[in-house]
Amino acid sequence: MASRRTLKAAEAIREVVAMALLTDIKDPRVVGATITKVEVSGDMRQAKVFFMTREGETKERLILQGLRSAAGYLQQKCARRIDTRYTPTLLFEVDEGMKNLVAVTEILAEQRQKDSSVEEVDEELEDDELDDDEQEVAEDE
Repeated sequence: MASRRTLKAAEAIREVVAMALLTDIKDPRVVGATITKVEVSGDMRQAKVFFMTREGETKERLILQGLRSAAGYLQQKCARRIDTRYTPTLLFEVDEGMKNLVAVTEILAEQRQKDSSVEEVDEELEDDELDDDEQEVAEDE
């Protein structure tokens, strides 16, 4: 379990990096990146910064390169914000959890669409069966 101190540092780093991406960094490679979470090691020497984008794997690689090239600047901004003996080294990674979440959401949407089309077919079949039953009743009379 992470300590309260590391959780606070992680949140501060996330805020600093996210705001720097929006306001300070002019590198076009990092446009479209969203910082999702930060995990700080127990000794506060490393911080994994997770990001995501909706623009595909090639854009992810570009964003990763851009973030790695801006790591020193971002680390300097984090050093001003958090008061620790060591400023955590920033390591950037693609947030696979968010990718998986998007994939599962798409699969569920497709399944719902299939289920709704099956229900429509079932309703049409029931209507046809009712019409046949009405015709049989009319013929019997």
